Amino acid sequence: MKAADLPVYYNAVDILERNLTERGDKVALYSADREMTFREVSDEVNRVGNALMGLGVRRGEYVGILASDSAEWVTAFFGSIKIGAVGICMNTLLQSPDYDHILTDSRARVLIVHESLLPLIEPFRDQHPALENVIVIGEAQRPDDLSFHSLIENASTQLAVTPTHRDDFCALYYSSGTTGQPKGILHAHKDYPLTAQLSGVELFGLTAEDRTFSVSKLFFVYGMGGNLIFSWYVGASLVLYSGTPRMVNAVLETIERFKPTILYCVPTAYIAIMTNKKFAERYDLSSLRMCISAGESLPASVWHAWKEKTGLEILDTIGCTENFHTFLANRPGAIRPGSSGMPSPGYAAKIVDEEGAEVSPGETGNLLVKGESMALFYLHQYEKSRQAFRGEWFFTGDKYYVDADGYYWHVGRADDMFKVGGLWVSPVAVESALSGHPSVLESAVVGQNDTLDLTRVKALVRLNEGYTPSRELTRDLSIYCTEHLATYESPRWIEFVDELPKTATGKIQRFKLRASQP
Repeated sequence: MKAADLPVYYNAVDILERNLTERGDKVALYSADREMTFREVSDEVNRVGNALMGLGVRRGEYVGILASDSAEWVTAFFGSIKIGAVGICMNTLLQSPDYDHILTDSRARVLIVHESLLPLIEPFRDQHPALENVIVIGEAQRPDDLSFHSLIENASTQLAVTPTHRDDFCALYYSSGTTGQPKGILHAHKDYPLTAQLSGVELFGLTAEDRTFSVSKLFFVYGMGGNLIFSWYVGASLVLYSGTPRMVNAVLETIERFKPTILYCVPTAYIAIMTNKKFAERYDLSSLRMCISAGESLPASVWHAWKEKTGLEILDTIGCTENFHTFLANRPGAIRPGSSGMPSPGYAAKIVDEEGAEVSPGETGNLLVKGESMALFYLHQYEKSRQAFRGEWFFTGDKYYVDADGYYWHVGRADDMFKVGGLWVSPVAVESALSGHPSVLESAVVGQNDTLDLTRVKALVRLNEGYTPSRELTRDLSIYCTEHLATYESPRWIEFVDELPKTATGKIQRFKLRASQP
């Protein structure tokens, strides 16, 4: 399938509405709070769209969505894009300054936010004149805020689709950059059916008989693609879970209760599940036919442990926000544990040296990929766009080599960024947070593998005069980090050092620190 196969005027709400004729009464969405058929979802989507238009939202304007996975998240997204607005899929794990930047960068006109996340936007929300309405899922805290359910309760269930061009922007995602400031990545309406066909159907083989469940959240393109777009494109049902991957028992109970056939996780989540003793005996996982991993490389040891305990193989894949979804993947019946597999249908990859020339098999270089679902630029980031988007090819920033059989093997990052639990960590952002503690003179942050060969955050800290290393200080710094950083950004290890390696101009040489780690 190619983008040209789609109608010139195409709106991605089709992913939902294509199901109304043949399976309108089929349950489309399962969650602990609600079950909804395709027709019920469509009716609520129309109510949301009409309510947003009633607030003056127009084609091309931005609607932020800041909430855990829920039916409301789904109907808010499709209601926004059906009227031609652009949905901002906002990461719920960020801190207030990040949300401040996102609202500034996007100039969002409306923010739909869950009541539990309101405190994170409260410190700065009055500083955004473009933000005209805050719609709260749950109980509002201000008299001028709107209640999501009250707003849509009496809205019409009839709504015509806005005839967007297939190349019109549909959604905006933010991915952290090397400066720690989130980068805006826009995807067009065409990208959703394109990736659903290429990855959901041709790669994973999803059908209407499947039921998907993703521990990775909808704001994460991996979770959204696999557990929403791919599912409804083929008429499958999905399972939503609002909790965190760390709540292992709840994840297992969700699988046992709703019986999904497809499971999407990151390696950290698979490991967390396996820490639950005899989980495969205590919980009924017999409904699962396929397990998929992405976000970070899946160690071969984890693959073998999961296979031994469950009898199921994991398809390790890699994608990125810029591509919306998968570009390298292992395939059913063609898995090489520890590798990222081969290029996915519709995508091409190459490994090049620093001058851009392709390297020989077995030689490490920079991974470039191309495909029609690739974004075109970073919003308001000219220089970063110029460096990353190179004609048809996207510079991933990952170091890879390809073996003689065509399997791709991840070696590391080309810059200082690294992933923890499938999410990018910026050393600069963590170091900036640490600098706010009175004991810290300076610090450097690197990724270090734990005993399971998964990357975690390590901070090397030089102390201010008057402070000495101690267990108490380590504990205080750890607590401070959890209060100022997302969980996945907080250091697993804190090491006190006398000096940090630097260049002649005073820049910390993190590559030397990485090389010195065990």
